[in-house]
Amino acid sequence: MTRMHRILLVALLFSGLAIAQTAPTLKTRPPAKPAASADAAAGTTVLPSEDTVSSFLFQMFGHDPTVSWKVNEIRPSEVPGLAEVTVVVTNAQGPSLNRLLVSSDGKHVIVGDILPFGAKPFEDARVKLEKGVNGPAKGPAKASVTIVEFSDMQCPHCAKAAPVIDQLLAQEPEARFVFQSFPLPAHDWAEKAAGYVDCVGRASNDAVWKFIQKTFEDQANITAANADEKLKAVATASGANADEIAACAAKPDTKARIEASVALGKSVGVTGTPALFVNGRNVPSGAPIDLLKKIADFQASQK
Repeated sequence: MTRMHRILLVALLFSGLAIAQTAPTLKTRPPAKPAASADAAAGTTVLPSEDTVSSFLFQMFGHDPTVSWKVNEIRPSEVPGLAEVTVVVTNAQGPSLNRLLVSSDGKHVIVGDILPFGAKPFEDARVKLEKGVNGPAKGPAKASVTIVEFSDMQCPHCAKAAPVIDQLLAQEPEARFVFQSFPLPAHDWAEKAAGYVDCVGRASNDAVWKFIQKTFEDQANITAANADEKLKAVATASGANADEIAACAAKPDTKARIEASVALGKSVGVTGTPALFVNGRNVPSGAPIDLLKKIADFQASQK
């Protein structure tokens, strides 16, 4: 999901573009009562129920059935007192994952990003990423700049961002780049592809970059029904043993590695893809190459 998608959700919430409830029963159900505020007053993050979130969106936007949505996850955010609610919104452009931040008193919602603050606002994320990355990497291990991308092989925005990232790495030859999988729940073959990326990467660091590029190139031709066939063909074309990779991708430990990658992304605020971090700083994935280079050079100077 790009920043434009988040801007779209703001528009959905405040300009009147409707989000239709996919569960018809909610059209006659009164809004659920917000959680009691006693816990909020005590400093505990109170999570809204899925019914409360659904009723809120239905009451605001239930008059128009042209856009569908689904509550994906409700959990405490990194900011005490705020619950993080992720919602999959589907419109003519396809599905996107969006974040709502709900106050513990159940009376307010914020749409958008939570930005780190302080003298070194990106240090916590930098350390988390340095310790937690498990994806394929290239570049010097002790580089002054580490670029981490959270990506989804089924995400068209990720495919479009890939050449820009390659261009950035060509201009920053001393940078280290790590590719982390972050399959979105709305994409029906992304998790399988993430398993292939993980297994190809562990088998051959040369083959994995070819695999990622070729999968993006063939993205429009891959479906949930033919994913194994297509991904095995891409693995073969990339120089990997397709049967071994397919077997590896289906193993529980591979699934656990993908889940760890997603959890790492969430811990640094990732809600959609592509998400790009330069020494812990989350930068716009759609930014022009000259801006990305300036940020990379600046971050290198801060070491």
